[in-house]
Amino acid sequence: MSLEKPNTLDPQEVQETVPSFPMTELPSPGKPRRYGWLWVVILVLAGAGVYYFYFRPHANPAKAAATDAVQMPGGRPGRSAGAIPVVAVRARKGDIGVYDPGIGSVIPIYTVTVKSQISGYLMQVLYEEGQIVRKGDLLAQIDPRPYQVMLENAQAGLARDQANLENAKVDLQRYQTLAPLKAIPEQTLATQEATVKQQQAIVQADQAQIDNAKLDLTYCHIIAPITGRAGLRLIDPGNYVTPNDATGLVVITQIEPISVIFPLAEDLLPPILQKMRAGAQLKVEAYDRDMHKLAEGWLATVDNQIDPTTGTVKFRANFENHDGKLFPNQFVNVRLLVEEKQGVTLIPTATVQRNSQVTYVYLVKPDSTVTVRTITIDTTEGDDAEVTSGLVPGDEVVMTGVDKLQEGSKVRAQRSSERSSRGSS
Repeated sequence: MSLEKPNTLDPQEVQETVPSFPMTELPSPGKPRRYGWLWVVILVLAGAGVYYFYFRPHANPAKAAATDAVQMPGGRPGRSAGAIPVVAVRARKGDIGVYDPGIGSVIPIYTVTVKSQISGYLMQVLYEEGQIVRKGDLLAQIDPRPYQVMLENAQAGLARDQANLENAKVDLQRYQTLAPLKAIPEQTLATQEATVKQQQAIVQADQAQIDNAKLDLTYCHIIAPITGRAGLRLIDPGNYVTPNDATGLVVITQIEPISVIFPLAEDLLPPILQKMRAGAQLKVEAYDRDMHKLAEGWLATVDNQIDPTTGTVKFRANFENHDGKLFPNQFVNVRLLVEEKQGVTLIPTATVQRNSQVTYVYLVKPDSTVTVRTITIDTTEGDDAEVTSGLVPGDEVVMTGVDKLQEGSKVRAQRSSERSSRGSS
């Protein structure tokens, strides 16, 4: 039995069979290519971004915002949400006043501190604090007895001196009869004539003393010099009063009528003076700090100089004040009516919208959609605003619900009966 030699390859033959490669083309086992896929992803995302921003058509931002608002709970409804309920009002033709505002103080036209004109004990006080007293009312009484005695003494002196005067006149008449007969010296006649004149002067002085005593008796009864409100009692009965007392007895302030003094800027003076010279009566309104109307009056006068420190001039307005709403030294808000514009276009101030550039309103069109209308406002008074351009009487504008609107929004307008019922001039 013969043993065969196993089929093995010679190393030299193997080397000749396997092709040889250059050493530079073999991959390096130390630097594996592990980040190639990341660069591919980055390039794909960059290409998608370029396509989205430069080649894909974009939708209208306003429409997209409106669509998002409909889809999001609580968002602003867009056109797809249906008609928006609003309250609308029509512009109307009417009158509006031009006012100059100011801050004034209520000042009584007359304020009197009642004092005693004689000295004596205060016996009675006949008024009540805060009472409305009339001119001539008895307020207080001073003890009249000392002055009554002075009057009686003056009357007695007058009677004595009148008797002396009559006696001097009788002597003068007798001397006048004897003098032509040369029965008496002429000097005696002249002396007697002087004596009569002297007695006549004494009688006149006595009469003056009587009148003075009577006047003092009158001053014992202290009366109200004006009609007004009596203040707090400044002195009590039993005190000795004199004309030199600084405090006086009581202060009386006139409250019907009463005035308000208020300053305005000097730039406002020329048109006011022009109307006053033309004989116009300018209405003045007084309000409290919460702008509640207190009274209406008329401009009475203007001060004679401008205050150089403030650049203002003072005005006085008079008010009837029958209801007593204006109280002395009260601070009030004053509005002086300078001009009244008639037949202008008016809208409620609640309809006026503003931004940093324009003033506008939402105008309701016949197809029940709204459009933004730029307007010009001149005078604003209370709840009304004068429109000088952009609207005409009859145009319908949105008053409430504007926060939900945009250009072209569909609305369901409810007309404000309060505004539409106001008549036009």
